[in-house]
Amino acid sequence: MNRRWLLAGSSAAFIAAAATLAGCAGPQPADYAAEKPVLDLKTYFNGDLTAHGIFTDRAGKVARRFTVVMTGTWTGNQGVLDERFTYSDGKTERRVWRLTDLGNGRYSGRADDVVGEAVGIAAGNALNWKYTLRLPVDDKVYDVQFDDWMYLMDERVMLNKAVMSKFGIRLGEVTLSFYKK
Repeated sequence: MNRRWLLAGSSAAFIAAAATLAGCAGPQPADYAAEKPVLDLKTYFNGDLTAHGIFTDRAGKVARRFTVVMTGTWTGNQGVLDERFTYSDGKTERRVWRLTDLGNGRYSGRADDVVGEAVGIAAGNALNWKYTLRLPVDDKVYDVQFDDWMYLMDERVMLNKAVMSKFGIRLGEVTLSFYKK
């Protein structure tokens, strides 16, 4: 077989594979449209909730464990989600989200440590929430991006997996289990 033909064939196969992978953009909220139970943030994040979570670094090692106690309240399409974090090392944090139900499964949110506005799209049992968080680490503050996925399992339990990145480089993941009282 002609070596030049073999190289040309390999190049064509590589280009085709790269084009196919580029076309696979990952999951979209619409992929979950038929899943039940249907997630309605105004219903789920209304009242008292507790979450348990971990942050894993790029290597998959658990770097931090935490518990979150939350209270959600809604008036019309405006909601407040008050989150109180307690980390395994005893440190505490508080984040207060101001949420807006924009209709048609679209949500927006703001918090003091969120840069700009968070954007969420829900379909079926899932919500994809994207935002930039100002994250203090030691004596510095970094703006990191979150690609956050929430999946309603039943009326009380929701699972959450978020990828944290900076400049498109994956820094780690946050995994949470929410429980509605």
